[in-house]
Amino acid sequence: MQMRPILERLIGFDTVSAKSNLDLLAYVQGLLAEAGIEAVLIPDATGQKANLYAVVGPLGVPGVILSGHVDVVPVEGQVWTKPPFALTKSDGRFYGRGVTDMKGFVACAIAAVLRAKSMDLAVPVILALSHDEEIGCQGVGSMLDAMAGWAVQPRLCLVGEPTSMQVATGHKGKIALRATCTGREMHSAMAPMALNALHLGAEFLGAVRDLQAEVMASGLRDEDYDVPYTTLHVGKFNGGVQVNIVPKTCVLEFEIRSLAGEDTDALIATLEAAAKMIVTPYLAEFPEAGIVVERLWDYPGLGTEPDADVVSFARGLVGGNGTIKVPYGTEGGMFAARLGLPTVICGPGNMAQGHTPDEFIEVEQLVRCEAMLDALLGRLVAGF
Repeated sequence: MQMRPILERLIGFDTVSAKSNLDLLAYVQGLLAEAGIEAVLIPDATGQKANLYAVVGPLGVPGVILSGHVDVVPVEGQVWTKPPFALTKSDGRFYGRGVTDMKGFVACAIAAVLRAKSMDLAVPVILALSHDEEIGCQGVGSMLDAMAGWAVQPRLCLVGEPTSMQVATGHKGKIALRATCTGREMHSAMAPMALNALHLGAEFLGAVRDLQAEVMASGLRDEDYDVPYTTLHVGKFNGGVQVNIVPKTCVLEFEIRSLAGEDTDALIATLEAAAKMIVTPYLAEFPEAGIVVERLWDYPGLGTEPDADVVSFARGLVGGNGTIKVPYGTEGGMFAARLGLPTVICGPGNMAQGHTPDEFIEVEQLVRCEAMLDALLGRLVAGF
């Protein structure tokens, strides 16, 4: 397994999204430089994080992007029996934070690019590593901006998120939102004379649940997904200072994970109308009352047609006939939407092991990933 020493180094870098990824990228950049491959860094506004891309093969020819992110989710609050930032092998598995999501694929992709340098490629391979994917695909944008300026656009993109080495053609889009509820604070001894913002928040949460029930009952459906409809989910509900103060403010953070074709603007408008209906009865006595809905960030879904050339190409690499759709978001939707690239998702491991304590990947999955990338390099030598 040519990728193992690379994976061991990658796991050793604590690249939780809140931290810098520059040490990891310096390692990758140096490894590529030793093979005579130039890697370009695109730093973020803070200078503490960056994206990386490297091209191997003839310039001026549309190439194939191997896309992966190097940030991982935190380990705090989880009980690990293995060291999270050291690679451990046991019973046919590798353990470590990010080994499935998605440093396993990244290690395989780096090893493939290194092999490609000694091959006579007719079509180039492009390694694209991003930051801040785990907090809403917020890092890859600057790399997409750079690629949009290339004189010759890439031909297709393969995102190596974990799919158990099946070809995935789609995932839902996501919108993150915040609702800020404002009431009137007062000593709790006179609570009936105040307006409790938590109560407003509870009513708004009920409106989100009611809309979810409506969407589930009569909205769009796509049976290729385990959850075949658009979902609305409240993940945070915060408010109050202490028990003897009626809270003035309550903040809910929620999301919409949408099927292709879903009118998300209409869903948000429905919730804004519900917020107005909740507040209106209180305005005469409490003119400061309000519920404000803000759109924080979003990323598009991916919906590659199952009969697209990129799908048959990817199926040929893995030796499979079927396709799936995945329940989690990826940067694939952004490559497709921003660059118009035919895009599929295919990578080692199962997301059921991602983000968990003692995160692991089966060694067999990495062997299959290396075989897929070897098949890809063979196609790039042959001219596709």
